[in-house]
Amino acid sequence: MEPSQTIEDESQPSIATVTRRIQRLSLHLIPLPPLQRSPQLHMLTCAKANKQEVDVASLSSYMRGKHREIQEKIFDFFNSRPDLQTPTEISMKEHRELCLRQLLGLVREAKIKPFRYVVEDPAKYFAISEAVGSIDISLGIKFGVQYSLWGGSVLNLGTKKHLDKYFDGIDNLDYLGCFAMTELHHGSNVQGLQTVATFDPITDEFIIDTPNDGAIKWWIGNAAVHGKFATVFARLVLPTHDSKGVSDMGVHAFIVPIRDLKTHQSLPGIEINDCGHKIGLNGVDNGALRFRSVRIPRDNLLNRFGDVTRDGKYTSSLPTINKRFAATLGELVGGRVGLAHSSVGILKIAVTIAVRYSLLRQQFGPPKQPEVSILDYQSQQHKLMPMLASTYAFHFATQYLVEKYSDMKKTHDEQLVGDVHALSAGLKSYVTSFTAKSLSTCREACGGHGYAAVNRFGTLRNDHDIFQTFEGDNTVLLQQVAADLLKQYKDKFQGGALSVTWNYLRESMNTYLSQPNPVTARWESEDHLRDPKFQLDAFRYRTSRLLQSVAARLQKHTKTLGSFGAWNRCLNHLLTLAESHIESVILAKFIEAVQNCPDASSQAALKLLCDLYALDRIWKDIGTYRNAINKLTQYLSFQVRNIAGEVIDAFDLPPYILRAPIAMQSEAYSQYTQLVGF
Repeated sequence: MEPSQTIEDESQPSIATVTRRIQRLSLHLIPLPPLQRSPQLHMLTCAKANKQEVDVASLSSYMRGKHREIQEKIFDFFNSRPDLQTPTEISMKEHRELCLRQLLGLVREAKIKPFRYVVEDPAKYFAISEAVGSIDISLGIKFGVQYSLWGGSVLNLGTKKHLDKYFDGIDNLDYLGCFAMTELHHGSNVQGLQTVATFDPITDEFIIDTPNDGAIKWWIGNAAVHGKFATVFARLVLPTHDSKGVSDMGVHAFIVPIRDLKTHQSLPGIEINDCGHKIGLNGVDNGALRFRSVRIPRDNLLNRFGDVTRDGKYTSSLPTINKRFAATLGELVGGRVGLAHSSVGILKIAVTIAVRYSLLRQQFGPPKQPEVSILDYQSQQHKLMPMLASTYAFHFATQYLVEKYSDMKKTHDEQLVGDVHALSAGLKSYVTSFTAKSLSTCREACGGHGYAAVNRFGTLRNDHDIFQTFEGDNTVLLQQVAADLLKQYKDKFQGGALSVTWNYLRESMNTYLSQPNPVTARWESEDHLRDPKFQLDAFRYRTSRLLQSVAARLQKHTKTLGSFGAWNRCLNHLLTLAESHIESVILAKFIEAVQNCPDASSQAALKLLCDLYALDRIWKDIGTYRNAINKLTQYLSFQVRNIAGEVIDAFDLPPYILRAPIAMQSEAYSQYTQLVGF
């Protein structure tokens, strides 16, 4: 305190102090102006050694494909609208209302109308979804609830009368809706749902009831505040004239209005409660729904796979409850496809921020010499370079999944439906689990600066975390993959045809199991280890061995424990099998993408990334031959480090999307420091 300062002065903040506090608060409430890339970053001389040239524009064009233009349109719209950008500090209530305004702005102002693409052009729909999710993951989920879940259920499970009535309202957001499947006591086990829809032949209506607290629809997106309709999954019950009195026809989907279109008040018999503040995704208004004798017209049954006539008779082209249930869930698999695709988009953001920061940040170095980039340290390379390679691998794998899904929607081929179901389950599980772990690794790789909320890792990690649970718990989904592999294995020995994705198992059973381990039986030269045939052989050999061994174990334990007990006894083995198979598919698609790349420099960069992905997985999971692969993996990590800046730039994420000051240049740090009052 200055000698002239009085006690009264100390107790009263100065004008300068008040002004500084107001400025600091405004920086938290008003988003920073868009950050522009700066040419200030220069590679250290030692890092330029043996660096291959990468044509970033060509690589980016190959990566982003034909839907780049519509993604740029979305980025440009939100970049031009600071009022629609999500601030670092925002309450749950404000975030929900902002999320709705963002969605309305996207559709009504930017004129992005995605609904028709859900069926007509799924690849374009998922490209839009990825861009929207990069703005704010809450917005991406609200977008998905409206169009993929609520809208998708009407498109895929309804018939012409439903499209005629609801399509325009869903498309233009007049009919905001929910997807009410999950119940308090039932999530993954959809066939165990307890909500009941009983047909009343006198009034020609269904009566929707929640029979107990465990049947309350829970975690329903859009339900707490904004939703006006819900697709409710319930057991369809018909009155009969036998001793039972009723007949349960299994789980069906019904359109149920939940709020008045004019007053927005809850309709009679509809009880809506708010699920409250969550770990993440607080821009999405998740709610709980209870139904007390809610009557809806018979036409509100989404009747593509099953219908009820005016006199109460059930009709369906599918003969059993299980077949109808499988057909229903098969049409809803787009949600899993979208989550896998979106998870890769989130991983791209996190990896870009972490690698960009690691290229810029300098710490320590040789005595009396300048500090070096932290990405020159082997430990940092080991954290981030295999992750960067995996991001590219997942990109091409999910592109393949989207293509398969698009073909399925066009052809409705039964074999393709089964193939997409298993592939989407595996990729959704594998990719979202990997991304969840990687988000924490990226935060750690950025040290203390990574802990600042403005640098996005916290919100990315918290918002993405639930991706491992919704649209199917990851552990449950991997079991579905394992079950499908075992079915294919059984069919193989009974002369059945293998589905498209599992074709390599035909070779596996005949070739891989009759030859030595490709990792231990061959030489250690770099050319051999970087040979894509060797890499794929190693992946597939492992899957084949796991499949053969778990089949034998299941057969053995079933005799004493029964089928359920045997499955549970072998559960970890089954999960490892499923992950191994999905890694084989990912690598196969990555190798294919490398071979199909038309630009030589881009192809060389992709080959380097592909080699790193393959050998890193072999080193971590097979163990044998460890020294040679470990040495080469470290070498490849260093090589990828040399092109890391160009490779992340090929993701072509605009500064607004990254908006993490630590990933930018020096002038961004001045904005970053302003946030904490300097």
